[in-house]
Amino acid sequence: MSVYELSHAIQSSELFTAVRQSEVFYPAVMATHLSCIAIFGGMILMTDLRLLGLALTGTPVASVVDSTRIWKRCGFVLMITCGILLAGSKLDTYYANPYFLTKLSLLVLVGVHGLIFRPSVYCGAAELDREPKLPLRAKLAGGISLVLWFGVLTCGRWIAYYDAPDKFAAVIRP
Repeated sequence: MSVYELSHAIQSSELFTAVRQSEVFYPAVMATHLSCIAIFGGMILMTDLRLLGLALTGTPVASVVDSTRIWKRCGFVLMITCGILLAGSKLDTYYANPYFLTKLSLLVLVGVHGLIFRPSVYCGAAELDREPKLPLRAKLAGGISLVLWFGVLTCGRWIAYYDAPDKFAAVIRP
């Protein structure tokens, strides 16, 4: 089974067909996805700027991390759920889209980032507050996170504007 055939089978499933063909549900899922990006992204931005020492410097790192944690978790789960519904409903056009593939790759790197920095920065935020100045690992975590998330957002926006070249149409869709 080719990648095209697999993506077409997924897109043609009852769930994703219903999502795609709905006049109300698809736009509602899109609006929810974008709203969650705003909420989740805002919490990530606050945390990253604090880790970089560029904003909220009068607030302890642990306070920023702890007070945004539930919003980030809820926003992330809802955002990813909506993203799967949106992507699955149009997978025929997305599977060969370089921006979609780059976005997925960046999301994997976000997961790797979380695994690397979770123990020493995000779960150890109170320890960061006891240090005389923000350690390099905190600044790296914030800076890398910002770069990755801006990449995810940028690629997500560009997905809609990609048109596969006609010369590749026969290769992409046999």
